Amino acid sequence: MIEARHLTKVFDLPPARARRALDTGTDRGRAVREAGGVLAVDDVSFSVQQGELFVVMGLSGSGKSTVIRMINRLVAPTAGNVVYDGTDVGGMTRQQLRELRNKRVGMVFQHFALFPHRTVRENAAYGLKARGMPRRERLQRADRALEQVGLGQRGDAYPDEFSGGMKQRVGLARALTTDPDVLIMDEPFSALDPLTRRSMQEQLLELQRDFRKTIIFVTHDLNEAMRIGDRIMVMRDGRIVQLGTGPEIISRPADGYVHDFVSDVDRTRVLTASTVMQPPWVTATLDEDPASVLARMEESRGRGVYVTDPGGEIAGVVTPALLSEAIAEHRADLGDCVGDDYTAVPDDTPLVEFCHLAGGHTVPLAVVDRNKHLVGVVPRARVLDAIASAPKDVNEHA
Repeated sequence: MIEARHLTKVFDLPPARARRALDTGTDRGRAVREAGGVLAVDDVSFSVQQGELFVVMGLSGSGKSTVIRMINRLVAPTAGNVVYDGTDVGGMTRQQLRELRNKRVGMVFQHFALFPHRTVRENAAYGLKARGMPRRERLQRADRALEQVGLGQRGDAYPDEFSGGMKQRVGLARALTTDPDVLIMDEPFSALDPLTRRSMQEQLLELQRDFRKTIIFVTHDLNEAMRIGDRIMVMRDGRIVQLGTGPEIISRPADGYVHDFVSDVDRTRVLTASTVMQPPWVTATLDEDPASVLARMEESRGRGVYVTDPGGEIAGVVTPALLSEAIAEHRADLGDCVGDDYTAVPDDTPLVEFCHLAGGHTVPLAVVDRNKHLVGVVPRARVLDAIASAPKDVNEHA
């Protein structure tokens, strides 16, 4: 949907001087400073897929807000380019840029920027008014958007009657009213109190489940990024430090900066079953005989083995006692001796939701994919390690 290629932005220098400074050597930041400029973004490349909630995060001054403003050319890059749905934004005419900003890319900012003399419905409909849409139609669309953000009965109210969280809902409704392909959100919840902020995050996730918009979300809060992002791009000093999913960043930080950054994150809400699982020590299939399975179990010293059916789904578990009994009774069908003393969780289940289940059965906790195929197991020691270890230690055990 969006591809950023080598985006670079220098402030406080004319474009020609900025480009000369960038071309002087490898220490581009120093060259730009000596020329009197500021290198805000330095050679940033990334792509955003359709329907993805892509988070750009970093501390103040990291360049994250400048990057997103270059996407719809509110800020012109000094070098590099942005391709939107196959079209180079830098090559767009003024009319094409207006259409991009008014119809295809919506923006929600930290500050609500609502008109105090207009009703909530009129505020939500303002973007459509700028397009010249008839009043009745735009107000109807505004009402639908207000309904989506939980304000369907408050369209006649005025902004000064609303709390900060409710005002931000109006700002979100205003962006949704225009039905953009892409929604850019620049620290939209950072001015809200913690409880309201969490409520707005829930609202955003609910909307995303329903409508699958392409969303670029900027934040300096790592817990927020981990909670809502499909992927997270961590920035520092104008450059990308790491880009990956929340669990990838938590379990495999790219450097010491990211390691320190994620050290205070609640790992149990970010790490998933797929992050902490390991391959099963031994497995069996229904077409095997009890004697051969028992022999493999004795070699591995396991207390139980998962048995899978021809489709790869879990058929049950067998133990040495069950297998010995089947052998003594000359039963050759492994399916006759499987039990159900196990628990399985989907691979995307957060650690906080299954940590209490580990260690309660003969076999380790099973992890299954969306097709219910067995893809791994989580022994209790693995859970304790994931909760207690520093990120680098989780990586060593992975």
